[in-house]
Amino acid sequence: MGSRWLVTGGAGFIGSSVIRELVSGMRCDVVNVDKLTYAGNPDSLKAIASDSRYTFVHADICDAATVQEVFRRFGPDVVMHLAAESHVDRSIAGPAPFIETNIVGTYTLLEVARAYWKALWESDPRKAGGFRFHHVSTDEVYGDLQGAEDLFIETTPYAPSSPYSASKASSDHLVRAWQRTYGWPTVITNCSNNYGPYHFPEKLVPLMILNARAGKPLPVYGNGHQVRDWLYVEDHARALIKVATEGEVGETYNIGGHNEVTNLEVVERICELLEELAPDKPEGVKQYRDLITFVADRPGHDLRYAIDASKIERELGWVPSETFETGLRKTVQWYLDNGDWVGRVTSGAYREWVEKHYGEQAVDGAHHD
Repeated sequence: MGSRWLVTGGAGFIGSSVIRELVSGMRCDVVNVDKLTYAGNPDSLKAIASDSRYTFVHADICDAATVQEVFRRFGPDVVMHLAAESHVDRSIAGPAPFIETNIVGTYTLLEVARAYWKALWESDPRKAGGFRFHHVSTDEVYGDLQGAEDLFIETTPYAPSSPYSASKASSDHLVRAWQRTYGWPTVITNCSNNYGPYHFPEKLVPLMILNARAGKPLPVYGNGHQVRDWLYVEDHARALIKVATEGEVGETYNIGGHNEVTNLEVVERICELLEELAPDKPEGVKQYRDLITFVADRPGHDLRYAIDASKIERELGWVPSETFETGLRKTVQWYLDNGDWVGRVTSGAYREWVEKHYGEQAVDGAHHD
């Protein structure tokens, strides 16, 4: 099972990691459906972009007609739904895109995929029996934890705190309702904070690395004592593929890195690594940690997230390969070694490239490379 994959949001941080593993590691056929918003970056897939097993479709998952055509032409065995607006700060400033993509987009994709699966039963029952729809979500749907020893489990009640997490909670509920009502094969995963190579620079880890190297302030919300469980993105990608291919239909699996660290500690560790790996500091900077600056806390900021990932380990045998120390070192080194990628992302050059290569190239209602 799982030789032909349809991945939504595959030009994003997690999606691109999944696709690189599927195409290069597992030799699967993959079609990537991505709207290419600000955080979608084709540069992250450059290593496999010319591979005959990879196809890119420039499309919005809210566009039912185009998504239907992708299903018809490609005939996927597995759908991995990663397309989402995902930045909490942006959701606070403007919730509308989060409602549109995360809720309406998920509904649209569910209906198209369900119709495709239903038709499979009539034409190819064996393939229909192996089909899976994997919805990828976040631990933020659970709200925050109060007790120092508490952990999120798969049955933790939902209590989202931001427009982003509320929109993801809504999409989770849709997937569960579609599975229970229509009996079709879905799985859900909820993950902790991801970090690693190719992360869009507005997120905490890359922002701190790049600001430090530029001699800019390292902004930390409040007192920096918010706790997160950090998961290396390539570990997450392997977990997602395992759940999609081996997970039990109708089940939810929490995916965490077993690395609970405060935001302030994350920034301090980045500074320590930069002292070692990039000792040539910007002018006027004696120590990277001197750049740490405390700023007003985010509205509704959750204090602590922590994942209990024992279910996926017990039932599917997945455990993370990276500790926070090894993963963070790899991440810092990657950003130091890949200034060209960073420069294109931050300059907007990659968006010009996207418009040039994909903007007007329509094929049967979809944009292809």
